[in-house]
Amino acid sequence: MAYVISDDCVACGTCISECPVEAISEGDIYSINPDLCTECGTCASVCPSEAIKLGE
Repeated sequence: MAYVISDDCVACGTCISECPVEAISEGDIYSINPDLCTECGTCASVCPSEAIKLGE
């Protein structure tokens, strides 16, 4: 399962620069492309608002 970004996202941009496969897109609420996500967890570990979790 790919990681997902919840509504708790504050669009700070921290996760985008940390993603090694560039799976995260900017927007009002950021999103993660599940086809690109390798489930490394780097984005979740750097998210200051803890808005990124492993999808279900």
